[in-house]
Order: sequence, then structure tokens, then C-alpha cells
Amino acid sequence: MKAFISIDMEGICGVVREIETHPTKGGEAYQQSRRLMTQEGNAAIEGCLKAGATEVLIADSHWNFDNLIPEELHEAATLLRGTPRGFAMMQDLDGSYDAALFIGYHARAGTPRAILDHTYSGTIAGVRVNGTEVGETGINAYLAGHHGVPVVLVTGDWAVTAEAKALSPNVHTVAVKDATGATSARNLHPKKAREQIRAEATKAVREAKTIPALRAKTPVQMVVEFRGTYAADRAAMIPTVRRVGGLRLEFETTDYAEAFRTFYAMVTIAGDE
Repeated sequence: MKAFISIDMEGICGVVREIETHPTKGGEAYQQSRRLMTQEGNAAIEGCLKAGATEVLIADSHWNFDNLIPEELHEAATLLRGTPRGFAMMQDLDGSYDAALFIGYHARAGTPRAILDHTYSGTIAGVRVNGTEVGETGINAYLAGHHGVPVVLVTGDWAVTAEAKALSPNVHTVAVKDATGATSARNLHPKKAREQIRAEATKAVREAKTIPALRAKTPVQMVVEFRGTYAADRAAMIPTVRRVGGLRLEFETTDYAEAFRTFYAMVTIAGDE
């Protein structure tokens, strides 16, 4: 049995401020977040192994994808680290995997009472796939579904777990914190958070065959709303993208993998705030 883990930082227990997630400006606060992230990753790996996984790939999926501390990561896992990656947070996932787990995820841009809510970039205000509003959880889950792989566990704050359940009612979740604002939350003790993640990962991987993969109907229609015209100007350079007004861009593809790559190209060329 093979398990794929995509791990972000904003949804890690104890992390509430952007500076704590910033590799160059965060200082010791960022170093602490790296340790917490690595420990939650280990909890998920241990849960997968207990469920019978014989192979675990963990994809570092925050910022420049080089946050996990390799020496402190569980030795049973393979670490995917660094950039560039054409499939970003989901690089190297394919149909050979039995389950995907999203650890430390955050809610989509514009979600109230959600820690550091955004969707891939601070320049993006919203994303829709075939009319459904999605954040990173949905965007990435649809790519997993393209390969026939179910997302079995999502962890992060309460808002992202609710977002995941709305998309996939059977998905397992662990809420490690409950936000009172964009940079404030009530957090579990990190040890308790890791205990819950470990236990729920075991259940989720064992029940992977009972959780449907999230598949996007084809052709895939995607709409991306930017916050400003500068980012939209840059993203509109992609030939297959149509601009509708100042901030809205649309495109259609024959399958979801192509849609994901087009979207990620838009994110990359648009840059950040």
C-alpha cells in the first residue's frame, strides 16, 4: 500500500502569524514552525505505517517546498523537497498510490475565522472549478481524483476541515485549532494534535477504499479571480487563458491535469503580492 502526504505550514498546530511561516523573515519563529511541521508530518507517516502502508512519499508543500527538517523526518518516508515542480504541492502523485493525506492545510482565500487564508498565492481572490468555489484542498483533491486517488485525511484549522467535508463528506479530518481571526486561534497542545493526527491517519488509510476520489467533470472549466490588475495582466499572457474584465480569467481544458498545470502556470507568472 502506498500513501502520499502533501504537507503545508499554515495549518500546523501553534502556527497563527505569517511571520511564523516566512523562511527569510521569520527567524526563530519560523524555525519553531519547521519543527512543529516536521513532527506533524511524522505523526501522519506513523499513522500510515500502522495502517499497513509499505511506501510513504511526503511532499514538502509550503513556500519554496524546503521547510521540513530532513534529519528529523521519519526514516521510513521518502521526502520530496525543493522547486521547481510542475504539479506543485502534488508533484509525483500518480495512480499507483492508494491514499493521499493533506496535513497542515489552510482554508481558501476569503474564508472568515480562518488562519492565514489564501489560495496558492496572495494575488488570488478566488478559484472555481466547474462552478464550485475551491481552495488548495479542492484544487489538489481534484488532481488526486484525476489519478483515481482518494484524499482520505485533511488536517488544519476548523475552517479547512469544514471546507474539506463540504467537498468530500467521507473524508477524515483533524482540526488542530479554531481561528478567532486571520492570525489568532485556540490551539490544541501540539502533542495532542499529533496524537489525533496519528490515530486519524491510521483510520483514514485503512478505510481508503470506502472514500471516493474527487473527480472533476470534463471538459474542465476554471475561473480565477485576481486581487489586482497587475497580477491579472501577467497571468493573461498565457495563450489558452481568456480575460473577462479586469480581474477575472477563464480557461477550459479536456482533463484536470492540464487544468492544474495551466492554473499553476498562472500563479507562477502572476507572482506574489
